[in-house]
Amino acid sequence: MKVSFLNDYSEGGHPKILEQLSKTNYEQMPSYGEDPLCRRAEIKIKTLLNNPNANVHFVSGGTQANLLCISSFLKPFESVIAVKTAHIEIHEAGAIEFTGHKINTYEGKNGKITPQEIEEAILYHYDEHMVKPKIVFISNSTELGTVYTNSELTQISEVCKKHSLYLYIDGARLGSALTSKHNDLSLQDMAKYCDAFYIGGTKNGALIGEAIVICNPELQNFFRYHMKQKGALLAKSRLIGAQFDVLFDNNLYFELASYANSMAEKLSEGLKLKNIDFLIPPSTNQIFPIMPNKLIEKLEKQFDFYIWKRYDENNSVVRLVTSWATKPENVDLFLKSF
Repeated sequence: MKVSFLNDYSEGGHPKILEQLSKTNYEQMPSYGEDPLCRRAEIKIKTLLNNPNANVHFVSGGTQANLLCISSFLKPFESVIAVKTAHIEIHEAGAIEFTGHKINTYEGKNGKITPQEIEEAILYHYDEHMVKPKIVFISNSTELGTVYTNSELTQISEVCKKHSLYLYIDGARLGSALTSKHNDLSLQDMAKYCDAFYIGGTKNGALIGEAIVICNPELQNFFRYHMKQKGALLAKSRLIGAQFDVLFDNNLYFELASYANSMAEKLSEGLKLKNIDFLIPPSTNQIFPIMPNKLIEKLEKQFDFYIWKRYDENNSVVRLVTSWATKPENVDLFLKSF
């Protein structure tokens, strides 16, 4: 079997999560997120956010979280502003468009939207003959593995407030972003600057699941109705709540993300020693080395990874992703396979 650097969800769940699920398996609990495991996880998240008034909802996956939030926050004629590499634009099979909303895409910089592009979107869409931008969508970390700084997020938030836009953050790899050496944001900052975001579990040690956090009170009403209508209000929400209860116990969530980042750093430093350049300077658990096509063909015999794009006639950019469960010896094996 090949060693996989394809993604950060090839493994199952962290042993402590499996232990908790087994321990509570026979306990009879209320359904649809009203159980003590969900409640306990919710309290832990609110405490970390320092925001007791936030709403927390547990759903199965990132695409579902994005579809739920964006479609419920928007009026029928309103749209989303995002970069061209955004997950909702490329990797969600038109889920947002399926709900009737247009995505206004911009080039961005290293996977990140700029305040100037948001201003441009507002200026361009000026009357009722066009869609009306209402949500700015960003990912942290981005699809290119980059992270937003406190300064960048502050500026984006200010532009959103200036134009009465909602700021929504895809946090599929939020743990990796917040534990990056290049990060200066906290979970409290996320709650301070944005209207809603989600905390990714699937890509950080959970078997499955994401925690949606809605900070803006005007977006909280009737959200569970949207969840039910779109098949996201799970009878056994306890299975996801239990996992976040464990992840936010004794800092486990951040420890797992930090470990994934450390394995990516080990991999990127080893590649640098082999004179491999990168499309984007590595900062989280996704790295994008530029490799000769002949080398890629050789590595593909032993490893799984994603070919991101062609770089030139003889080289391509590949994506290598490490996880909470990546073995150091597999990183060493990759580096010795050149």
